[in-house]
Amino acid sequence: MADPLLFNPRTYDPAHFDPETRRLLRATVDWFESRGKRRLIEDYRSRAWLADFLEFSAKEGLFATFLTPSADASGRPDKRWDTARIAALNEIFGFYGLDYWYAWQVTILGLGPVWQSDNAAARARAAELLGQGEVFAFGLSEKTHGADIYSTDMLLEPDGEGGFRATGSKYYIGNGNAAGLVSVFGRRTDVEGPDGYVFFAADSRHEAYHLVKNVVDSSKYVSEFRLEDYPVRAEDVLHTGRAAFDAALNTVNVGKFNLCTASIGICEHAMYEAVTHAHQRILYGRPVTAFPHVRRELTDAYVRLVGMKLFSGRAVDYFRTAGPDDRRYLLFNPMTKMKVTTEGEKVIDLMWDVIAAKGFEKDTYFAQAATEIRGLPKLEGTVHVNLALILKFMANHLLAPADYPPVPTRLDAADDTFLFRQGPARGLGSVRFHDWRPAYDGYAHLPNVARFREQADALCTFVTTAAPDEEQSRDLDLLLAVGQLFALVVHGQLILEQAALTGAEEDVLDELFAVLVRDFSAYAVELHGKDSATGQQQTWALGAVRRPVVDEARSARVWERVEALSGAYEMAP
Repeated sequence: MADPLLFNPRTYDPAHFDPETRRLLRATVDWFESRGKRRLIEDYRSRAWLADFLEFSAKEGLFATFLTPSADASGRPDKRWDTARIAALNEIFGFYGLDYWYAWQVTILGLGPVWQSDNAAARARAAELLGQGEVFAFGLSEKTHGADIYSTDMLLEPDGEGGFRATGSKYYIGNGNAAGLVSVFGRRTDVEGPDGYVFFAADSRHEAYHLVKNVVDSSKYVSEFRLEDYPVRAEDVLHTGRAAFDAALNTVNVGKFNLCTASIGICEHAMYEAVTHAHQRILYGRPVTAFPHVRRELTDAYVRLVGMKLFSGRAVDYFRTAGPDDRRYLLFNPMTKMKVTTEGEKVIDLMWDVIAAKGFEKDTYFAQAATEIRGLPKLEGTVHVNLALILKFMANHLLAPADYPPVPTRLDAADDTFLFRQGPARGLGSVRFHDWRPAYDGYAHLPNVARFREQADALCTFVTTAAPDEEQSRDLDLLLAVGQLFALVVHGQLILEQAALTGAEEDVLDELFAVLVRDFSAYAVELHGKDSATGQQQTWALGAVRRPVVDEARSARVWERVEALSGAYEMAP
């Protein structure tokens, strides 16, 4: 019997979506399954460009249907920008291989500045290219400056006719070898400061566009390209001045959300392989899964994965409900990027400790999963950058709740238009949140939820009585330890909100929160050991350590769910 909490291609039926979305998601699964595991692995090992996948996408209108806002869809009712179904497709792509997801992900990033633009001609061109099956690219990063957009060396010199001539290089640009449109960030040579920023649309097939190389050894084409006296017409300009800067950051806000569900898909496929291998392998006359430490590691991996899915599913609702007066997504978004993707690394590591050498074998999906899972926490801003970002919300979230109407599950066929009119990328300290406590109160009868709630309340005490002073606020190493503690509280909150909406099994939740209690304790001990931690902070840290509530019967019931994954799915040969 398939586990209802995990994606399984054998039983997948996204009946909660409209018929066309359901058809496209199922067609995508069927396309991968029909190709089979040997072809999937061989393409990964040979670093083949994804031509056949992009041909399938173009034939089905997959990218065009999922990534064209309704306003640019020429009346096609199935086309819209719908974060719920985008998340579902992320999971499928991650399940079969991050290379496929990457081509889609950087197309999303490349479209961000276009769909935020008032340039009707550029929008129409983008919609036409999508309909033709083209991919897109996001020309922001540079070799010398990385994503430090303040220091861009892509220079635009006015041509005297209302346009520019652009010269400069970009680095780490996915799809740069094939993109029908590349959104490029640069600055004017005749205007100083933020007013000089420009986002413009370039064509990778233009003679002034020079593809230098693929900077990674992969099917993902992560390019370096150079523009040499590239003609930027007035109709190619997407944004100027401060709006160009905001478009860059707001595009990353849209794109980074996709990392969490891709990570989930990777972990799900790897889990089927790992549990099946461990359960069928006999050592010393017993299945590997008979050993207590193996059961613990696989159970921890399973409940962490369930937590990833519950958190990400609920975060979709806040993303889709966002508006000028509700910017809670600005916290939950870096949380999906930072917390969910690092949880994915832990899930893979736990399973790899069990299957050991099997995880290196060339005929497994696990071998690529163990490699690719590392990339997601490092894309669209490092873990440290996103941890520092969520700290801006800590005081308001923990201590100053505001009244908001309840946010429902958002699986409706609606266009998420606010994502492309987010406005200025500032004012994070003023964002308010609903009270986090009711989510925990609803599950206070579960022993480990109650124990974790003690730790969450202790963190509130820390913020009010032992928060870092002005000098410590410049010690990012100490602040990041505090950020990990705060992230756990937010992680648990959305997990419980989604559990209440979906009826998640309480045994699994309690087992998951036993893991989170251990995590909180570990981060508290880490804070205790920081060089600049004060005596008061050290005392608080040790006082926040808790032992999870042990229930052998509960753990045994959750193990039965994990054990049932053995043989539940194997990709067609």
